[in-house]
Amino acid sequence: MPMHELPALSAGTFFAGLAGLVLGAFFFGSLWWNLRRTLASPPSVGWHLIGLLVRMAVTLLGFYAVGAGQWERLLACLVGFLVARFAATRMARSWERRQTDPATASAKRKTPEVGHASEP
Repeated sequence: MPMHELPALSAGTFFAGLAGLVLGAFFFGSLWWNLRRTLASPPSVGWHLIGLLVRMAVTLLGFYAVGAGQWERLLACLVGFLVARFAATRMARSWERRQTDPATASAKRKTPEVGHASEP
């Protein structure tokens, strides 16, 4: 198929991809928030379960609304969701590296030594 015969990306498909990106950001952002909050407090299975149900309900309803019975929009929404997933994974790894890297951790904690004379 020649390049000039390829179908153009419609505005609906483009916005479906953006909606997938937003749904993915919501899903993985709320998952990150829920896990961080739970790690800082006593474990509660109830909060995990409620968070899971809310995330899944919002995401599935969003996919249903955006798809509107058109596979092209549903596919674009899925691609946007996956882009958000890869971005969230990359950001989480970057955050984890900053938290565990001894070089950056010691650089953040540099304080002048108290009680010692300064060098000339």
